[in-house]
Amino acid sequence: MASKKSQPKTFNGMSYSNLQCTNSRNRDKLKQEDKKWLKENSYKNVGWDNVIKIFQKIEEILGKYQFEDMSLEELFLEADRIGNKYLTSKEIEKFNQQLSKEVVEIGELIDQQFPDTEIEIIDYSQKTTNKNQKKRNQKTYRTTKP
Repeated sequence: MASKKSQPKTFNGMSYSNLQCTNSRNRDKLKQEDKKWLKENSYKNVGWDNVIKIFQKIEEILGKYQFEDMSLEELFLEADRIGNKYLTSKEIEKFNQQLSKEVVEIGELIDQQFPDTEIEIIDYSQKTTNKNQKKRNQKTYRTTKP
């Protein structure tokens, strides 16, 4: 009778040795203090369960690194994007309407405090089609033959 071979274990489509290699490469991307923390907290790259645990922890730490270089505006946008996953389309629409209303109110307050008193007039009646016409701030230079 033929015996069935068991399927090799995989995690995220990777075998044990692939996970170990990935962990080693990703561990090199970590800061020294994070490497030290992993070692102190007994995260090892040996043994099926340990390899999975260290893989997940390294991914978590690397995920934090992506936010370190972001500006405050980018962080708010990312938080908004993540938060929108948990809202219905009606809630998002209601929030956007409220936000636009507040933006208009802020714009009106700014206009009240900093009124635009300068009157600007643009006269389109004169056509300047002559390319040789001098401009006020432009000097003309001629070359002379010796």
